[in-house]
Amino acid sequence: MLKNELLSLSDSRIAIPLLRDIIDETALKIISSTIDVAKNVFQICYENKIPLSSTYKKVRKLQHDGLVSVKKIEIDGKGRKVLFYRSNIKSLDFNLKKDRILLHFDGNDTGLLD
Repeated sequence: MLKNELLSLSDSRIAIPLLRDIIDETALKIISSTIDVAKNVFQICYENKIPLSSTYKKVRKLQHDGLVSVKKIEIDGKGRKVLFYRSNIKSLDFNLKKDRILLHFDGNDTGLLD
């Protein structure tokens, strides 16, 4: 993963879905709540008052898009894996130009891109 990458996206087929994922209310809550500390889905759900199924679904989508990642795995008392997620984004600047979209991602420890 790279740190502090400046992405210049002129292809709206890539930029618009990525921005839509980030500015979705549920995604924004998940990203914001995991910027400083890794949390499991139950913690994210409880702290942000998001339904559990919606939280699982959105976390998987954000992980697939590289916006959050698993930072640690613990085994609970019943022997099940508990994943702790952390935002890969510390901050994001968006700039719309005539011929391109500029996104500046300030990476959170590990950054954004593989």
